Amino acid sequence: MKKVKIADDQGNDIEVDIKKFKKHLDEYHNNGSSVHEENGHYFTVNQLFREKIKKLYDQK
Repeated sequence: MKKVKIADDQGNDIEVDIKKFKKHLDEYHNNGSSVHEENGHYFTVNQLFREKIKKLYDQK
């Protein structure tokens, strides 16, 4: 399990398990634009955000 910090829509750094986070995005937010909630924090998921998460995932 690799934890990384990513900024939510409010600019707060949130620590997430990058493997689980990317898997969820791939399953439920794989195209278009949507909002993901994680422990009370919101992330706008679009192509740019998915690319950022993929880059973090690939670095693990």
